[in-house]
Amino acid sequence: MAELQPLRKPGFATRAIHHAYDAYAGEGALNPPIYLSSTYTFPTVEDGSARFAGEQAGYVYSRVGNPTTALLEQRIADLENGEAALVTASGMGATTSLMWTLLQPGDEVIADKTLYGCTFGFFNHGLAKFGVKITHVDMTEPATLERAISGATKVVFFESPANPNMRLIDIAAISAIAHRYGAKVVVDNTYCTPYLQRPIELGADYVVHSATKYLGGHGDLIAGAIVGPKESLDQVRFYGIKDMTGAVLSSQDAFLILRGLKTLSLRMHRHCENAQGIAEFLAAEAKVEIVHFPGLTTFPQLELARRQMKLPGGMVAFELKGGIEAGRRFMNALQLITRAVSLGDAESLAQHPASMTHSFYTPEERAAHMISEGLVRISAGLEDLEDLLIDVDQALQAT
Repeated sequence: MAELQPLRKPGFATRAIHHAYDAYAGEGALNPPIYLSSTYTFPTVEDGSARFAGEQAGYVYSRVGNPTTALLEQRIADLENGEAALVTASGMGATTSLMWTLLQPGDEVIADKTLYGCTFGFFNHGLAKFGVKITHVDMTEPATLERAISGATKVVFFESPANPNMRLIDIAAISAIAHRYGAKVVVDNTYCTPYLQRPIELGADYVVHSATKYLGGHGDLIAGAIVGPKESLDQVRFYGIKDMTGAVLSSQDAFLILRGLKTLSLRMHRHCENAQGIAEFLAAEAKVEIVHFPGLTTFPQLELARRQMKLPGGMVAFELKGGIEAGRRFMNALQLITRAVSLGDAESLAQHPASMTHSFYTPEERAAHMISEGLVRISAGLEDLEDLLIDVDQALQAT
């Protein structure tokens, strides 16, 4: 008799819908239940002791675990092809909980020059106060990391694409350099989601997400996630979250993210299609200095984008001629695209970093971190592309 071949691993969309949940084991409920409990009971005091000691599986208190959030963690870890995941109350909760666990006074973090504004603030105005050295280098050139890194470097942190100017970083090359010095690599994968890019497969140690964005996908929750080695994430759970940040995700929000994951692959295709159309339109406009989008043939890192991203993403950044005032006039003229500082929603959103997310940078800091005064960022939503282009066109005329 011929030997039976093992079933192949299901595809991304199938796992996003089904992974780790058996409806028949859940009273036949098609959707997993929301467990609304802050605490959990023990059959005996000996069982309670065993759970507190980590010797027995089971839940103790929802600050460190809940069945609904546990299912979400299994699903996100599977989609990122990581060993384990930990969900948090926000994207910043994910970053801060991980950093408080990995670092101690005297350590160094080397970060890219371009970071989400609150990450920049936490590193430079938070960690730095507690004796952690923060160094920024341009990681689009791996040699700059090679020159800066040392045995004191414990974490190398970057986004790819970077928020808000879309610079890409070669995850494999940076990871190889960091690992030679014993440093851990943390990649913020919010812009891409695991559908477009999986940094752990490229050599990163940890991935962080603002699950508020594409993973949730509907602008109705705040959440974060960390993916990485299970032993390390257990430390983050029982120290970084339990003792340091308390950044605990509610079961209701976990349920909404589970729902969002079911349509993630479909949504990402539409986001990417609309972003491509907007980027091509802007690239032909005389009032636009430059468009930063990994799907344009003029994008200087196109080869890298094609190598490590499945699609170019749903985010478009562009620099208007006329600087900060042109950026403000464009923003105020928008009618369909909404002025807001998030991304990844069904609605298209636009923001002007110099006036909004990066307004607490000085102009000199923005220049040093490659964020121009006229830079505008659009998160392409799920609307009809023609309607979005009409809105962008009339807003450009107002500049």
